[in-house]
Amino acid sequence: MYSMVKNVDEIIASFRSILFPKFYGGDVTEELLYAQMCRIMDKDQARDMIDFIPELKGMLDMDVEAAYNGDPAAESYDEVICCYPIIKAMINYRIAHKMLQLGVHLVPRIITEKAHSETGIDIHPAATIGHHFTIDHGTGVVIGATCIIGNNVKLYQGVTLGAKSFPLDDNGHPIKGIPRHPILEDDVIIYSNSTVLGRITIGRGTIIGGNLWVTEGTAPGEKLLQGQKIRQ
Repeated sequence: MYSMVKNVDEIIASFRSILFPKFYGGDVTEELLYAQMCRIMDKDQARDMIDFIPELKGMLDMDVEAAYNGDPAAESYDEVICCYPIIKAMINYRIAHKMLQLGVHLVPRIITEKAHSETGIDIHPAATIGHHFTIDHGTGVVIGATCIIGNNVKLYQGVTLGAKSFPLDDNGHPIKGIPRHPILEDDVIIYSNSTVLGRITIGRGTIIGGNLWVTEGTAPGEKLLQGQKIRQ
């Protein structure tokens, strides 16, 4: 009997094998992956996903580089790929995000929830994330659907990029599709267990210390440290 969830598991495993054959086995072909995807999307969408593989690999290589450069404990790229949960989470997220852009529904959410269960990192597939993105440790991070994250951004464990509230329609139901999560510009660092809420902009190069509750935007280069705002 056909199982969508089982097929998604196979697709994730096949992508990982093609992207990083040294670590996930190199016996999967693009033809096999294409056939797997044709079970859950139309042929044009599946072909677009195959064509996306070189770009996907380049983006993930930059995420690996960011994780390696951002952690003095990392001794090699191999260690980062094998051991760092952010890489597994970003493989799933970047696949799911592309599928969503192509008009595939439900499957992207299954893919990112698989990563959530595996790594403790919860990234909605609709979020937009630039290159050289990393999360140190990773457990407990939440990135909402309408987040926009720039390049060279680093988060630590327990960070939430969430929404303050959402408007309701006349029947009391949430209104869908409204931007309600933060925008993080390039080179932002957010330390562990900080919460950033609402459609605010965290300016380029901002550093947010740990255990902070942030509901107002920052200018570029600011530091937030336990209620203090320091402009560079």
